[in-house]
Amino acid sequence: MKQILQELGTGRTMLVEVPAPVATRGRVCIATRRSLISAGTERMLVEFGRAGWLQKVRQQPDKARQVLQKVGTDGLQATVEAVRSQLAQAAPLGYSNAGVVLEVGPEVEGLRAGDRVVSNGPHAEVVAVSRNLCARIPEEVSDEAAAFTVLAAIGLQGVRLGTPALGESFAVLGLGMIGLITVQLLRANGCNVLGVDSDPARMALARRFGAVTADFTAEDPREVAERFTRGRGVDGALIAAATTSSDPVSQAAQMCRKRGRVVLVGVAGLQLNRADFYEKELTFQVSCSYGPGRYDPLYEEQGQDYPLGFVRWTAQRNFEAVLALLAGGALDVEPLVSHRFRLEEAPQAYDVLTSAKPHLGILLQYPESLHSLAPQRTITLPSSPRQSGATAVSPALAVVGAGNYAARVLLPALARAGAQFIGVASRRGLTAAHVARKFRVGEATTDTSALIADPRVNAVVIATRHDSHADLTREALLAGKHVFVEKPLAISMSEIDALESTWHSIPAERRPLVMVGFNRRFAPHIARMKALLGTTSAPKTLLLTVNAGAIPAGHWTQDPRVGGGRLIGEGCHFIDLMRFLVDAEIESWQVTTTGRQPGGKIQPDQASVTLSFADGSMGSLHYLASGHASFPKERIEVFCAGRILQLDNFRRLRAYGWKDFRSMNRWRQDKGHRACAAAFIAAIREGHTAPIPFEQLIEVSRVTVAVGEAARS
Repeated sequence: MKQILQELGTGRTMLVEVPAPVATRGRVCIATRRSLISAGTERMLVEFGRAGWLQKVRQQPDKARQVLQKVGTDGLQATVEAVRSQLAQAAPLGYSNAGVVLEVGPEVEGLRAGDRVVSNGPHAEVVAVSRNLCARIPEEVSDEAAAFTVLAAIGLQGVRLGTPALGESFAVLGLGMIGLITVQLLRANGCNVLGVDSDPARMALARRFGAVTADFTAEDPREVAERFTRGRGVDGALIAAATTSSDPVSQAAQMCRKRGRVVLVGVAGLQLNRADFYEKELTFQVSCSYGPGRYDPLYEEQGQDYPLGFVRWTAQRNFEAVLALLAGGALDVEPLVSHRFRLEEAPQAYDVLTSAKPHLGILLQYPESLHSLAPQRTITLPSSPRQSGATAVSPALAVVGAGNYAARVLLPALARAGAQFIGVASRRGLTAAHVARKFRVGEATTDTSALIADPRVNAVVIATRHDSHADLTREALLAGKHVFVEKPLAISMSEIDALESTWHSIPAERRPLVMVGFNRRFAPHIARMKALLGTTSAPKTLLLTVNAGAIPAGHWTQDPRVGGGRLIGEGCHFIDLMRFLVDAEIESWQVTTTGRQPGGKIQPDQASVTLSFADGSMGSLHYLASGHASFPKERIEVFCAGRILQLDNFRRLRAYGWKDFRSMNRWRQDKGHRACAAAFIAAIREGHTAPIPFEQLIEVSRVTVAVGEAARS
């Protein structure tokens, strides 16, 4: 299928071939008929992409500070590689879509194949969206009109926050698409509306919709508001402009009466003048997208709706309200259409968007036959001559999961080790296509099972979200394929039990290799520490301090059901590292959480974990998310037989009391990713045993899951 993407580094708009997404749990697969280009949001994204490096820094100073901090901790070269990798990615454009349901995933109710629906899907022939972010289109509403729904819901949410009442006066600053829709919504609420802009054509449309207009370049909006309201001032003002200036906020405040309401729907500078708001006791609120539920992972990704009795208007219910207004004629979007382009003409559409040519609603039209065709889940791409299949020399890999870590770290390491890639799979297809093109892999797909079963494949690399690791590992093992799974191996005891059972069910002589990406034990500094520690049998005391940095509570890694929580998802690295350095079984463990959120809720990414080993050694992991980014992210200290080893961030190793060894320093950070990948490839190629014994993987996984569950409780 075809999808519109934008290169983040250059701003170039492309129409590319990608695999069609899959309707997974709680999601709906839709064949697009029409989609609407957002003149505000998408123009800003394209212009940001086309801006030079200096302009990008000026527009996002917070990101620039993060880059400088990364230089201080990880080194210049690693930072440059990370930034280049980020800017080389292609981002999907669009979020206002109308089409026909192709299929529904598990746990989706109220929709079926053939239903016409709107959604926040991107500009693509087939999209997969959350059930809570789509709504059925009434028969009276055309596909073109329905394509305005999501954009109109943004205006509707702003209107709801403004709480208009029958007979009140409102000003709308900015008469683009959202502004003109907002004018109509306010008129439908029985309000008198003053539209403020400088474009004659847009002001004419506002008057057509029943508003009085003012040109802010020729008149003082405050004086116009005084005349419009007979000296009282407007009851509320909605800002639908897209600008970096703070002038619209100041003007809106000056136009309001005492105790009026100002709502920011668009984008504007927020250097507020206290006097504007203080003297009138104004309220100011920023409207968030299409309504409650937006950006909430529980609502968007897990399908948990908000109870109607407590949250009357969610994002989805706002979609439904807009569609009802379109069906009843209270909202007219036909005059807002300025251009229509076929999907194949998308680059020309974006040229219009970023030009000085007058434009409003730019609609993209899709082939009508899409809804009757089976989605194309696998696409063939130009490949490197050597990416052809397994040989005695080069293992042939299927890659499942194509996120940033896989593309920037894991696949380059495997390629350097001599691996061949048969295909790349991802849930939504876009990242699979990007990675396949980057590494010249012949196939990109969303059909994971078919790729794993491909007879050309003899090893599977799993780099998906954590909740799928165990099931995919079992599927690969049962297919007779070797497995490299990014950590963790599993996120629950039941998953570990199932994996262990599957492993033992396979005859010993036919068991594939299983490798978990515990790369730190393969780092050159760790290899040197291991060699030094091997010269003594004395018990060891290990202190590991991980300055993990804060991650929002809503991030998927914090979700116990998806990421397992940070102690399981990332803490497993350090439990494995202590197990490797001590080289003795873990006999017992203890965990103490060190931070609590307001209300007494446990914060499991602030924890201290203590391990006791069979040889009398002891290890302590301090996993903390409350530190400063300028401090090394990982510090490892080992006390043993009157001597000390200290490693900072896998760049500087210092020794105290060791004969003939004082330090080992490197300009760039090396956490062992390349050596870890090379060990896996070499084991397959040369028929060696697994680089990490399976029993040890299970041992570390059980301790990690137990620690993570205890920390949460």
